[in-house]
Amino acid sequence: MITALAATKAYATAQKAMGIDPGLGGSEVAPSGGGFADILKSAMTDALKASKNAETQMANQVQGKAQLVDVATAVTSAQSSLETVLAIRDQVISAYQEIMRMPI
Repeated sequence: MITALAATKAYATAQKAMGIDPGLGGSEVAPSGGGFADILKSAMTDALKASKNAETQMANQVQGKAQLVDVATAVTSAQSSLETVLAIRDQVISAYQEIMRMPI
């Protein structure tokens, strides 16, 4: 189930990826020239990087090379990234279903 916080995070991430500064009322800062596919690719890449970082931190902690705080931070970051990807996915599916319900 998507929460309002997850949807807000996904929206903010998408705005940043599109080059829109949410602090300026949504006015464009500098268009990045990318499309929706680039936004999705960026979100997936970020989620994968966060996940790999969390796995690395866990392995380092098992070996005694990392603190538990670092592991917890990395896992929380990976979870946040995954929630963002899932929120974007849910919104895309919802938009697709809405389009399919439109009369021709």
